Amino acid sequence: MNTVIENRYDFVLFFDVKDGNPNGDPDARNLPRVDPETGHGLVTDVCLKRKVRNFVHLAHCSSAGNDIFIKERAVLNNMIGDAHEQKGVKCKDKGEKTDAARQFMCDRYFDVRTFGAVMSTGKNAGQVRGPVQLTFARSVDPVLPMDHSITRMAVTTEAEADKQQGDNRTMGRKFTIPYALYRCHGFISAPLAAQTGFGKEDLELFWTALINMFEHDRSAARGQMSVRKLVVFKHASKLGNAPSHQLFDMVTAQAVDQPARSFGQYQIAVPSQADMPRGVTVLEKA
Repeated sequence: MNTVIENRYDFVLFFDVKDGNPNGDPDARNLPRVDPETGHGLVTDVCLKRKVRNFVHLAHCSSAGNDIFIKERAVLNNMIGDAHEQKGVKCKDKGEKTDAARQFMCDRYFDVRTFGAVMSTGKNAGQVRGPVQLTFARSVDPVLPMDHSITRMAVTTEAEADKQQGDNRTMGRKFTIPYALYRCHGFISAPLAAQTGFGKEDLELFWTALINMFEHDRSAARGQMSVRKLVVFKHASKLGNAPSHQLFDMVTAQAVDQPARSFGQYQIAVPSQADMPRGVTVLEKA
């Protein structure tokens, strides 16, 4: 039974990239995202949520209760309309239809229960504020994006072939980061989980998806990406027993030498249970 969670959680996620582009910026020729003031690499929360959604979709094949609302080639207003058709028939007014459709969307779609959604773009199913939220991931150290020339031994059109007199070469660019370790912070709210129905089974599925999100997301552009460590702080209460920033500050990562080119060159310090504030339990999921 998917019992609603009764505890607040905060977590720190470390993942790395080697010879790849973890999150290209379409407004900057798909270059890796970088903080221009510090040189630290960035990966958006939207990017990480996409990978969690993809893993859940792959693992559960759109089964009821674990279907994905924001997915490739989806027409969102059609799915919102379906919620109205299935749950709004017996409702007397628009407000009741909206509430019923909203509940249907939470019951059916894992990502709506987890991350929330705006569902007022067509037939109104309201808005859902998700209990699970992520920050941008930021590299522990500054990164140096590399720009590589690549060659394709083919052309697209006959005109290109004639122009090259049969040489048939097409030049291109590829952007990579030699190596970077990224750190992301996350938050799980028990009161918001009660509103969406996010339960203990959802929580375990979320941890599994977060740890394995890169395992089935391989591509030539992304190089080698791996989740390296997941540190979870479980609070004894719904509202929490310590500020999240205080807990995050207790987890540190430092390179033993530079330039770092592997995870083995980093030391990650995780607090012991004896160091934790009262009412907070520290767990290492990966």
